[in-house]
Amino acid sequence: YGLATLTRLKLQTGRTHQIRVHMSYFGHPVAGDPTYGGRSSYVRRLLKKDKIDATTILGMLDRQALHAVELELPHPDDGRTLKFESELPEDIMSVLTYLKQR
Repeated sequence: YGLATLTRLKLQTGRTHQIRVHMSYFGHPVAGDPTYGGRSSYVRRLLKKDKIDATTILGMLDRQALHAVELELPHPDDGRTLKFESELPEDIMSVLTYLKQR
């Protein structure tokens, strides 16, 4: 979407810190991540014409734009696989709508 990319990652562990560090290392920090370059340091690197959109997007997020759509884990008592699914939250959907309109 120009300033941002919707990415699907499949993890062996559910460590959000690892996701954040690796994405930042590859030059694509998680939007809204204050620790690994997804907030003000990201905006500073942008061209002037993109700074307004980036600031608007970050204003729509009170957090990192990181969401687990699906989780699987073993039940602690009997080991059977538990699976949970969740749609993208409203704030991330709003950012995607904004980006699509740009």
